[in-house]
Amino acid sequence: MTLQPGPFPALEGFERAEYEIRGIRTIVHSIGEGFPLVFLHGAGTFTGFEFARTLATGAKVIIPYHPGFGDSADDDRITSIDDYVLHYADLFDRLGLEAFDLAGFSLGGWIAAEYAARQSSRLRRLALISPAGLVVREHPAPDLSTVSPPELPGYLTHDPRVALGYFPTTQDPTFGASLGREMAALGRLLAIEPQGNPKLGAWLHRIAAPTLLLWGSEDRMRPAAQAHAWLKCIPVSRLELVPGAGHLLFEEAPQATTLLRDFLAA
Repeated sequence: MTLQPGPFPALEGFERAEYEIRGIRTIVHSIGEGFPLVFLHGAGTFTGFEFARTLATGAKVIIPYHPGFGDSADDDRITSIDDYVLHYADLFDRLGLEAFDLAGFSLGGWIAAEYAARQSSRLRRLALISPAGLVVREHPAPDLSTVSPPELPGYLTHDPRVALGYFPTTQDPTFGASLGREMAALGRLLAIEPQGNPKLGAWLHRIAAPTLLLWGSEDRMRPAAQAHAWLKCIPVSRLELVPGAGHLLFEEAPQATTLLRDFLAA
């Protein structure tokens, strides 16, 4: 079930398609026309994808739900990031994507980076938005098991009121169950190494596509200081740091969407 709590619009105007990938129902939403841009979402889908409407002014934006997230079915066989990468290799083949742009946020950025290190020849451009996955010991991500529910909005956005706008104002068991399901899928990925993939840094040099790193300067979920480690590993990369913004970059700083659109259109 896809939830759109609070005052934020649902996916009106998006085209919904369903695919069976290894027997797993995979839901894909798309909007716009033009060169294809695949956007891989983060570990919580409750914020929706309103920002994609801006990106769709110059591209066909394709947003699949990962297995275990949103409307896509669960797949208990997925226990590593490699499983997600291969799932998407199958999906992209099914969609007939021979050349495309790829963007990913947080968990989606991790998947995108891992895919790009393997299949860079298919990508025209790559954008990693506050990506997870790279283990940066001197600037670690927080241990979420120590973050209490009242503290969580302050980890998601620099202004906690922005994050709170996406949460129900009264107890909502359906919302809680959906978010819990997605966090459980994330937990399976991080069971061995909570910080990500210790080997990822050794393979990022394989990314040949021009790469944008887009980060909120006040990100507490994925500290912005991690960006410099990514820059050192990816040969053709640059950083756009959005001042005064936290982890939910598109929701807190709409100008970030414009930065991404301009990068893809260059």
